[in-house]
Amino acid sequence: MFHFIYVLKFGKDSKFYTGYTKNLKLRLKQHQEGRVKSTRNRGLFKLVYFEGCLNQQDATHREKYLKTHFGKMFLKKQACQVDFTR
Repeated sequence: MFHFIYVLKFGKDSKFYTGYTKNLKLRLKQHQEGRVKSTRNRGLFKLVYFEGCLNQQDATHREKYLKTHFGKMFLKKQACQVDFTR
């Protein structure tokens, strides 16, 4: 079973949200339905990045990295072309 690290970019404030989950499809649905407290009021989002890890420890380490300065620079390069009109 994979553990997924994912990054959402919000159209309202152009900020990123980074998280991890075992079930990416379900987690995205929870974000869309406003069932995630930390993203509930941030409006429309796009999934701009995700990757799978074989265990939870690798996933949490990768999530922590993506939240660092260098991780954010990497994500900005990956997500700079996100268009919220589509």
